[in-house]
Amino acid sequence: MSISFDGRVAIVTGAGGGLGRCHALDLAARGAKVVVNDLGGAMDGTGGSSAAAEAVVAEIKAAGGEAIANGGSVSDPAGAQSMVDDAMKAWGRVDILINNAGILRDKTFTKVTIEDFQAVVDVHLMGAMMVTKAVWPIMKEQNFGRIVMTTSPSGLFGNFGQTNYGAAKLGLVGFMNTLKIEGAKNNIHTNAIAPVALTRMTENLIPEEAGKNLGPELITPAVTFLCSDDAPNGVVVQAAGGNFSVAAIVENTGANLGPEAKAEDVAAAWSQITDLTGAKQRNMLQLG
Repeated sequence: MSISFDGRVAIVTGAGGGLGRCHALDLAARGAKVVVNDLGGAMDGTGGSSAAAEAVVAEIKAAGGEAIANGGSVSDPAGAQSMVDDAMKAWGRVDILINNAGILRDKTFTKVTIEDFQAVVDVHLMGAMMVTKAVWPIMKEQNFGRIVMTTSPSGLFGNFGQTNYGAAKLGLVGFMNTLKIEGAKNNIHTNAIAPVALTRMTENLIPEEAGKNLGPELITPAVTFLCSDDAPNGVVVQAAGGNFSVAAIVENTGANLGPEAKAEDVAAAWSQITDLTGAKQRNMLQLG
């Protein structure tokens, strides 16, 4: 099966380098017209320059593709709207949105400031929401959309010094879980990628030797599939070094202790309550 994006228009946020650049290049190579968004700031979100986005656009054009640069900030409503407006002005539609933009302000919870926490949530979670909000009515009108959130193992499982980042990244999974329900009737599929890759953002977190096998380009095959017509809906795909798997929230049967249950009863039944044998995902679509 060959995946083509001829006639499709994509927006990739944070696409001036790393994962976003790889995603944008692959989509363009497969025929998509791409808005390459990047604020061009430092890893903590400060500063800004259009050079990174323009460089990726130049790469795409040199390879025969079609792309435009956008320097808007995802955490600013006007910036988020600008990339959608640019796509509509240039090509009249938006089919694909990859929410990839992010920053880091790693500190232990003891040392992290409220400003540091807010800034990370604003970019990762609120930024993804703002761009998605801007593109949502267009996708509904088209009866087609593919949205990819960028979550993280830090959000799924936790990581020292990343309370702000982890909270924002798991928030994106909750965001996805509801969008998959609300968008289904309009053929809008929302999924998430949980990557482990050596990029500017992770170069101080991943040992150099391990990073040799964790190129960002090894994440892109999963993201490209999640943007395709045959994409699933509401799946978290983990990707690292060519290995792909699924992460899921499951629930077990547990123990029915009755309305008179006390804390001591919970303690006594704890092994049964926590037994994950036969645990499965809940399909909220069937509950509505």
